Amino acid sequence: MFHIVTDSSTLYSIQEGQKKGIRVCPLHVNIDGESYRDFEDITSTRLLTLIKQKKVPSTSQPSIGDKIDTYNELTKDGEVLDITMADGLSGTYENAMLAKEQCEHPERIHIFNSMTLCGPHRLLVDEAVKMKAEGASLEQVLSMLEKSRESDLSFLIPFDFQFLLRGGRVRQIEAGLGGLLKLIPVMQKQDDGKALVKFTVTRTYTKALKSILEECDKKHVDENYTFFITHAFNDELAFETQKKLKAKYPEAKIIISPLSPTFITQGGPGCIAVQMLKIER
Repeated sequence: MFHIVTDSSTLYSIQEGQKKGIRVCPLHVNIDGESYRDFEDITSTRLLTLIKQKKVPSTSQPSIGDKIDTYNELTKDGEVLDITMADGLSGTYENAMLAKEQCEHPERIHIFNSMTLCGPHRLLVDEAVKMKAEGASLEQVLSMLEKSRESDLSFLIPFDFQFLLRGGRVRQIEAGLGGLLKLIPVMQKQDDGKALVKFTVTRTYTKALKSILEECDKKHVDENYTFFITHAFNDELAFETQKKLKAKYPEAKIIISPLSPTFITQGGPGCIAVQMLKIER
């Protein structure tokens, strides 16, 4: 018997997690000294309104106290598998490890670093839930997670260099020149999930997407992958991206989802992420 825990990097709310039989610990958005739980205390629409009012949001991971309480509750009748967001992009994994050591039964707690976020993170959790329902052991689920996370490719296309600057993704001079020249940066998640790094810079979204698809060819991405297009109120580009992916991978599953407040804080209004992952059992 084991319980599955995760965080709102999966784009699941607490209530959505309950329906799937998982425990979701929300990430936090911080504004003017107040902390708001992803999906619970703040919506993406409300965050966008605050950004337009010149508020400057930041993000933080679930508190160690919340993790400890969750682990202690769930280890009373089984083991715990916590599938966290990539450790380099958030302190969620580190906090989970610290919380584990302060629990009554740390030997029953297994922390898995997904090395990814958003769509692929959600897919890993969904597959773990599916395997658990099929009667798979914790060891079998962990094996699937370890093999599957290796296939992840994740790209972020922001349209406001200032959000990248605040997140430490670009230098001041790059942000200034980028905004002045109306350039479109493409950021890529490192394979180890430690950071988002600059992949390329283009003048049009079409060229940005073309560069992503060329990288997919180099990585031998095929129709066995699930594709995710997540965005911050940018339906037009999301559907354009879906159309291009569908033309290249007609049999693949392609999912469009809105981003959570936490990730709008990171990528900025209008940002769009293109991600893909293949499940390997």
